[in-house]
Amino acid sequence: MSSKIVKVLLGAVTGFLVAGVLFSSGLAVGLALPQLDGRQGLLASPDQIAVETQAPNQDVAALFAPFWQAWDIVHREYVDQPVDDTLLVQGAIRGMIDGLGDAQSSYMNPDEYRQASMPMEGSYEGIGAWVDSEAEYLTIISPMPGSPAEQAGLQPGDLIIAVDGEDMTGIDPSLVVRRVMGPAGSTVHLTIHREGQGDPLEADLVRARIEIPSMESEVRDDGIAYVRLLTFGSQTTHDLRRALQELLVQSPQGLILDLRGNGGGLLSTALEVASEFIPEGTIMIERYGDGTEETYTADPGGLATDIPLVVLIDGGSASASEIVAGAIQDRGRGLLVGETSFGKGSVQNWIPLGSDGAVRVTVARWLTPNGRQIDHMGLTPDVEVMMTRADIEAGRDPQLTQAVELLLHPAGQ
Repeated sequence: MSSKIVKVLLGAVTGFLVAGVLFSSGLAVGLALPQLDGRQGLLASPDQIAVETQAPNQDVAALFAPFWQAWDIVHREYVDQPVDDTLLVQGAIRGMIDGLGDAQSSYMNPDEYRQASMPMEGSYEGIGAWVDSEAEYLTIISPMPGSPAEQAGLQPGDLIIAVDGEDMTGIDPSLVVRRVMGPAGSTVHLTIHREGQGDPLEADLVRARIEIPSMESEVRDDGIAYVRLLTFGSQTTHDLRRALQELLVQSPQGLILDLRGNGGGLLSTALEVASEFIPEGTIMIERYGDGTEETYTADPGGLATDIPLVVLIDGGSASASEIVAGAIQDRGRGLLVGETSFGKGSVQNWIPLGSDGAVRVTVARWLTPNGRQIDHMGLTPDVEVMMTRADIEAGRDPQLTQAVELLLHPAGQ
């Protein structure tokens, strides 16, 4: 049978916009339409199951013998008969995927997959945060400026472990997103696990309508051009090019690209944005499990390929932001200043299982031009500058200050 596979570069991720729009932090790479056979699954006899393994001579019947033995024991010995074969098969699939030991690979039963695949019906209301929906728990990548999430003090890396008092353990984060969302003016109670905190944190957030600007730009009084990208959406490249044209005509001494708190967006936009600063060559590499690779290169015609450049990153910079920052760092195009980025560098496929739900499997990882793997590690800035709570409360921005200093007084000049 023919089955559609949706390929996503996750990021942040993989990541969803809890403002109401399902937004992968990395989002869609494309669609593939492979041909799958019509296997009946685990209910077929072992000799009917064709399995391709790394050891072609392995005895598949012997490999599956314990499964079928357990299957028979359950049907003969379990106290409450008859058992539900469909639930047993779904549990077996879930256990197999869990056996990979990869938090980003998972199984959804038909009801869960149907809920996760439902359109958002035009809702743009929620708490205003970029999140990673591919980990064990729904994870905050970064709150949006001025959002309920920011006002409540949510931070990158926070895990949402309960919603309105209901434990989210074992609930697919893609479904937890929908429980966090809701109409503007309504309240959602979140229980948060934060690394380094002994007890969970509790927060009541009043949902709001979230407006998502693409970017901000200006030429500062000190002669430095400043561009802050808030997302990598379909209009970001157009907006960025227009802003660069307006900024560069003023002959700034240097340019700061602020990617802090940017949880990602479209891969195509990430490549286009990087191409505005990198004139040619590799932007990123996608490496698959069989060792094959796909290389993405810069588009010609970038507007800011020569101006001195500093990129600001932090723990909320994920996926598409990391693609751009990693390429700029590896190509020696500019310096990264701030804090280690989120570390979202994997690619997942959602593969429907006919009417039996779907599995999500990590199929590739993306690498920087120099072949660095950043998944779960992030990008290390060239100049580390921490932003403290005291800085935020006092309205100080030491990271931006350091970026300006590097551009106004380059080393060796």
